[in-house]
Amino acid sequence: MNRRYFLGFALSTTATSVFAAKHRPQVRCLRLHHLHTEERLDIDYRTGNYYHRSALARLNDFLKDFRTGDKTQIDPRLFDTLFDLQDRLDQDGALFQIVSAYRSPHTNAMLRRTSGGVAKRSFHMSGRALDIRMAETPTSTVCKTALQLARGGVGYYPKSDFLHLDTGRVRHWGV
Repeated sequence: MNRRYFLGFALSTTATSVFAAKHRPQVRCLRLHHLHTEERLDIDYRTGNYYHRSALARLNDFLKDFRTGDKTQIDPRLFDTLFDLQDRLDQDGALFQIVSAYRSPHTNAMLRRTSGGVAKRSFHMSGRALDIRMAETPTSTVCKTALQLARGGVGYYPKSDFLHLDTGRVRHWGV
């Protein structure tokens, strides 16, 4: 009989399965819908502490400046924030709607000229910000949860129904 041992104790098949399941690295998955391009992406981007390079490359492409096609490396901590939001809200597999992601300097300058509230040195230009909403959750609820995470900036725009998240210092506005 093939037995497995842990700390010198023989484990049953059931105990081995339970032990393995509890100690298996967590796979982090995201479901995204880009509202400007209508593209969708379901992706496993991280297992345990390991970010999947190919997944990050796909996410960088998905979150490119849709106006110019320019890309940058998106800060993976943003993906962790999204994952932890869905986890805290007990909504595994939640659909995140992307309102804004990477912005080239050209796009950011154009938006500053044509609309209000666009920062001159926006974190969007360095791949450190996303504007999102969750398809099945009120944005005000997502905002409260993001504030509890206390990771970077959280801006709430209730009239436009979206939440700004970034990996800068912890701060908030519009709440």
